[in-house]
Amino acid sequence: MSSLLLFLLPLLGHASALEFRYHDNHEMERYLIQISDSNRDITHLYSIGQSVRGQQLWALALGLRPRQHTVGIPEFKYVANMHGNEVLGRVLLLHLIDDLVRGYRGNETWSLQLLSSTRIHFLPTMNPDGFDASDTDCVYSQGRYNDNGVDLNRNFPDAFAGLRRTQQLEEAQREEEVRAVIGWLRTESFVLSANLHGGALVASYPYDNSNGGSEMVGGASMAPDNDVFVHLAKVYSHNHATMHQGNLCSDSTPFPDGVTNGYQWYPLAGGMQDYNYVWAQCLELTLEVSCCKFPSVEQLPALWAENRKSLLAFIQQVHLGVKGRVLDGSGVPVQDAVVEVKGRRNMCPFKTDQHGEYYRLLLPGNYSFTVTYPGHEVLTETLSVPYGPDGYSAMKHDFLLRPAGGVLVHPTSANLTPACNYTLCLRGGGANTGASWAGLSAGLGMAAALRRLIG
Repeated sequence: MSSLLLFLLPLLGHASALEFRYHDNHEMERYLIQISDSNRDITHLYSIGQSVRGQQLWALALGLRPRQHTVGIPEFKYVANMHGNEVLGRVLLLHLIDDLVRGYRGNETWSLQLLSSTRIHFLPTMNPDGFDASDTDCVYSQGRYNDNGVDLNRNFPDAFAGLRRTQQLEEAQREEEVRAVIGWLRTESFVLSANLHGGALVASYPYDNSNGGSEMVGGASMAPDNDVFVHLAKVYSHNHATMHQGNLCSDSTPFPDGVTNGYQWYPLAGGMQDYNYVWAQCLELTLEVSCCKFPSVEQLPALWAENRKSLLAFIQQVHLGVKGRVLDGSGVPVQDAVVEVKGRRNMCPFKTDQHGEYYRLLLPGNYSFTVTYPGHEVLTETLSVPYGPDGYSAMKHDFLLRPAGGVLVHPTSANLTPACNYTLCLRGGGANTGASWAGLSAGLGMAAALRRLIG
């Protein structure tokens, strides 16, 4: 009898339905602890740090091996409530956790496939102090900032700030919540991410900022992986009930297909999505998921229904492109091998992690890869990359390097730019040779009020 009870405990512990309401931070903590304790085989609850007021920043990982990385299984994350008064994301992530666990326990194919192929991390609130201080206004910003009165989405190292000779903060001077996320990104090799905001209905993609160089195209600040970013944004907007219609909020500008380049919408320095992309080689979108920053409780079931399909479809996109390992001449996986794709000159070159792994999100097509690692010949291979999400796996390909006969071959100086050190002057993601900030300063001034109100 006791063994039967032990078998049923995970199911019984998750029997009650999660209510559609705003759980305060203590209730959210209790819920995360409860669902983790009841589902230890597929969940792992951990804290990435603390807020200014000492509240834990709880993250929950879901997957078949939730406690640690598994080679070949990509890491995905959702972050919500970065601005304390933009609250729908908290609700969506709690219900997505609930949905995935229930689906897995019910042997539903969609959940089994996601959790067996992906390790999914949820940070339901990045700014619990701001949430505590927020009111229920749809537009204004009480509670937006952290307890120090700082906008967390303006506090990350900025890839373009050096070109203005702007003094960057030392990491120890940044906000507690920002430092926690930076440390998180150093701990996990995230591949794809989204940051949930409110106050508009649009999927926004990098870059949010610019140095006025070659990345500027038609008013947009385009990243080297712009085609992938646009695809990812459209996956979310077109799976959403209404976002793809593009202009639904009363005070909104038109958003064709429900997507926008971040800079083209309004310039933003120190944002989290650019930081993820430039320094953590994690492609991140900013998802504005409700016209009202603090929707009424009565609206929550409908808003969940509108976003559920998009949230699941977006996770599945972590399986775009190609993944694998870089092996040295002895067949041993190597860390910090540079894996470049021709035509995509990233500010910081994509490198293999501590497991020798690389992940490159790419649309279907033929791509020329160049792999460099000290003491080995430069390797160039062309790969034909299929569409992976439908099969829940990117194309698998390992690169086997050959020793360079005793002559050390280092990555080229063009690839090891100061862009990977945010305290130094940085160049844009394109092949720009100069920069001008004069044209941007006027735009920054005009957008100041908008920046205060929107994620």
